[in-house]
Amino acid sequence: MRTGFSVETVRAAERALMAELPEGALMQRAAAGLAAACAGLLGRVYGARVALLVGSGDNGGDALYAGARLARRGAGVTAVLLAPERTHTGGLRALRAAGGRAVEASAGVPAVERADLVVDGIVGIGGTGGLRPEALPLVHAAEGALVVAVDLPSGVDADTGEVRGDAVRADATVTFGAYKPGLLIDPAREHAGAPHLVDIGLALPAAPDVEALQHADVARLLPRPAAESDKYRRGVVGVVAGSARYPGAAVMAVAGALYGGAGAVRYAGPAADAVIARFPETLVTAGPPSAAGRVQSWVVGPGLGDDPQGRQALADVLASDVPVLADADALRLLSPEALYDRRAETVLTPHAGEAAALLGLSREEVESARLASARALASRYGVTALLKGSTTLVAPPAGGPVRVNPTGTGWLATAGSGDVLSGLAGALLAAGLRGVDAASVAAYLHGLSARALGAAPLTAMEVAEGLRGVWRDVSIG
Repeated sequence: MRTGFSVETVRAAERALMAELPEGALMQRAAAGLAAACAGLLGRVYGARVALLVGSGDNGGDALYAGARLARRGAGVTAVLLAPERTHTGGLRALRAAGGRAVEASAGVPAVERADLVVDGIVGIGGTGGLRPEALPLVHAAEGALVVAVDLPSGVDADTGEVRGDAVRADATVTFGAYKPGLLIDPAREHAGAPHLVDIGLALPAAPDVEALQHADVARLLPRPAAESDKYRRGVVGVVAGSARYPGAAVMAVAGALYGGAGAVRYAGPAADAVIARFPETLVTAGPPSAAGRVQSWVVGPGLGDDPQGRQALADVLASDVPVLADADALRLLSPEALYDRRAETVLTPHAGEAAALLGLSREEVESARLASARALASRYGVTALLKGSTTLVAPPAGGPVRVNPTGTGWLATAGSGDVLSGLAGALLAAGLRGVDAASVAAYLHGLSARALGAAPLTAMEVAEGLRGVWRDVSIG
């Protein structure tokens, strides 16, 4: 599990460790890790040209001490000082003693333009807002070089992943002690490049602020049929989706459930002919969901439309005593009161626009504050909230770490993709996974399936059909 901790938590751990170490020892640990990462990216340090963008405080000090290490290995290192009067004195002294030089920001652009590697030490994890105007020419001058950010790209919010102005776009970010949420959550994640974690010996709490599943975590959570399993032990999913106008939504949701490991799928809705034509093993009913037979979870909403039959079907599903996943039109039609009265788990899977409507915000507000929005949805409605996006977030209903999905890709922004995800998560709910696990495992497999198809256009059905392969790869990997 990759975990991320807030700035406050990291700083408290740093203070506790610094009280036990000689003065400056913790910064030297960070600088050693930063220098090693820079050397690895350069390949050949001797003769390389390195520019350090140095702000005030410890972040700039890390960059200066790392630059001194690179200078001692034969790199030509120039520190560009954005706040000369507040530059870390010990770091600057070490750089000059190692043969490096320093210039003020007004004279720094040529050194940055010539550099093979640029180290962003402008602003640390406590920074807020975008870059200051005096930093912009230097950042633009670095566009032709490898850019390595110190702890976090300058201009992004460490705790939320928000970007409220101009920010550095790094090829790699070397972060110390722990990942910060902003390194894992868009839009800041796009600015961070490849993250490198340097262990500096921090003692961190057991519960992080965010966490990201890895292969081993998903493999541990995947349900596996036993020798005595039948379709009910594996999980039967009920699907209420589709309409005369959108029959394909029902087909996609059923595909996600079947390829996602369901023992059986019961379909209740007006698109039965389309579903049976594609998946003849589906059990269909013309009556209300409550008459469909025994299920262990319901998926409701994709392509449901506005007709009264769909509204009644949603109410019927929410009145059941099994886990329910509500997506798409169900999110628009549901009553908050119906959620508050439910005893079984409920999972909501909105995209940013749907989340905005549920929260009474604009889409732009949700997209710029995705972590806060996911938490607000889960808290307000007492549900597991899966907020779709390039980094899908899964927030549990009672607080605790928010899951960040690391496998997403922009190619999943295609018609029917969300319907497949809903069916897949519904199958995992039916198999007995709790809401946060079902939602985060589904997002992980969904993203992997898309990635396996390559950086090219894909269809939702291809993603569904690819689930078997990635399930197998995760299970045996």
